[in-house]
Amino acid sequence: MVAMPQPDADVLRRRQEIAAALSRIVPGEGVITVPTALKPYESDALTAYRQTPLMVVLPETVQQVSAVLRYCHEHGVRVVPRGSGTSLSGGSLPLADAVLLGMGKFNRVLDIDYANRTVTAQPGVTNLAITRAVEGRGFYYAPDPSSQIACSIGGNVAENSGGVHCLKYGLTTNNVLGVEIVLITGEILRLGGKHLDAEGYDLLGLITGSEGLLGVVTEVTVRILSKPTTARAVLMGFASSLAAGDCVADIIASGIIPAGLEMMDGPAIKAAEDFVHAGYPLDVEALLICELDGPAVEVDYLISRVCAIAEKHGVTTVRTSNSEEERALFWAGRKAAFPAVGRISPDYYCMDGTIPRKKLPLVLERMQELSQKYGLRVANVFHAGDGNLHPLILYDANKPGELEAAEALGADILCLCVEVGGVLTGEHGVGVEKRDLMPEQFSETDLNQQLRVKCAFDAEHLLNPGKVFPVLHRCAELGRMHVHHGALPHPELPRF
Repeated sequence: MVAMPQPDADVLRRRQEIAAALSRIVPGEGVITVPTALKPYESDALTAYRQTPLMVVLPETVQQVSAVLRYCHEHGVRVVPRGSGTSLSGGSLPLADAVLLGMGKFNRVLDIDYANRTVTAQPGVTNLAITRAVEGRGFYYAPDPSSQIACSIGGNVAENSGGVHCLKYGLTTNNVLGVEIVLITGEILRLGGKHLDAEGYDLLGLITGSEGLLGVVTEVTVRILSKPTTARAVLMGFASSLAAGDCVADIIASGIIPAGLEMMDGPAIKAAEDFVHAGYPLDVEALLICELDGPAVEVDYLISRVCAIAEKHGVTTVRTSNSEEERALFWAGRKAAFPAVGRISPDYYCMDGTIPRKKLPLVLERMQELSQKYGLRVANVFHAGDGNLHPLILYDANKPGELEAAEALGADILCLCVEVGGVLTGEHGVGVEKRDLMPEQFSETDLNQQLRVKCAFDAEHLLNPGKVFPVLHRCAELGRMHVHHGALPHPELPRF
């Protein structure tokens, strides 16, 4: 056994000073420093990378968040914000020399305004809890990530999360009306509100998807929608993923905008069916789930059109939901695809890239070639309607070299997405997973412009450092928004 290096006396003294100061701000059990108690925080859902944080702070009020960030800013202490820890890109991966700011105690729905069709909630409220709070009155919150039972609305804002219904109803950015954030200096800002649009620059749009690099979200106001009078889902099985991909392109090209249009390939279908028993056909290589909603007569008409398009592409199985329970069961299999795949492989690496819809058949074909090249299986689950891909790369971390091969395969898939005119991420964010691939999509000029925005909010790079940018730059002259190329230390990724 190799002995781990022990921190020297100065480091221990520094840690004790920080812990004592933050304990005065967040008293009681609000500061965690015991090594065993820090273990649950050492990773988010990208479990290939783990790091024990310097300490964990669990504030309960906005004033405490403000005071913690102000202290860290004044004393040069780095901070990693964390919601529910469901990030799949390492967005909330801790640092050994950084305070992990856990927002789990911010878990209350603050206001439900049916007249304005809004809900205001603290960032630790789960995505699904918002719908649960209003469904009794016939409303719901549209963005519905597969992890909606666990992921927090604050994390959804940080990553601009989507879900199976984002094709018609949009991502988080299309459904957030206002946020309260705390800057690294401790300043509390409110952006937007219950009104449709805010005046001036679109700072709300800037914060949404900023991955915790610009501020800490402490309150979120979202729009809620009235449930459609009718919603039905159609299961369509195909003999190949290419045929299913062509069908997706034709459905959208015809002018039909489904509430959801999802695709699963053979391995994902079998895993989900064994796990949920949703009634998926097992003799097909690709499955589309297409949901149509609206007035009953419109839904019936659109279903007939979708089925006709599917017939043109050689559909082999068609099944339409005839009850709400059956519709929910169709979606239950899709939403359980990630944990289901975990039953057929010791480990898997969930990717997230987005491509133009018309490139779906080409990308599927190239991904099969890459899978064979690296000798690793890939189970595919797609938000096919908007081109957001979620390939699940199956590997065994106990076998030497397989994790590295999975990472290399994932990088090639993401580079392929950019090559065909897509982007590196659709909803999972960049985090640490994709940070070193950013130059594949952005030029140095592009990255420097993004860094200027980062520096305007956090000149010393204290908030969530080591994420998103492949090389960190310090703002030498903030007043002139100048960025020079003196590289700061860039945290390495600690392997499990």
